Amino acid sequence: MQTRGLHLRANAEYIVPSYMTEITFDEFKKAEIRIGTILSAEKVPDADKLIKLMINTGDESPRQILSGIAEHYPDTSVLVGKQVPVLANLPTRTIRGIESQGMVLYAVGDGFLTTIEPSREIPPGTNVQ
Repeated sequence: MQTRGLHLRANAEYIVPSYMTEITFDEFKKAEIRIGTILSAEKVPDADKLIKLMINTGDESPRQILSGIAEHYPDTSVLVGKQVPVLANLPTRTIRGIESQGMVLYAVGDGFLTTIEPSREIPPGTNVQ
């Protein structure tokens, strides 16, 4: 089966792109995905692709997360207020001298990238299962 140039193989319950490695359910359960509300968004100076997001994920203080989405969001103000899924239990990473404390998850396709948002406003920190 082929879709948009991807070679897919059928698995009992779902289709997995052939280039991806399957993980077990127990491995998937290790991912802590929470809804966060974007409080601010600004381009990182001297970095064409990076946007620095401050996100309320229900923790004591907002998380700073760098995201390589600037080409899809030239006006960063449209991100403020959006609720997005955040992979919260990644180790902190330093990118271009700036700490990033997690990863925002997006829908990505052929020529597009867009936020994934809940159908209604929910409390920051709500778990995604």
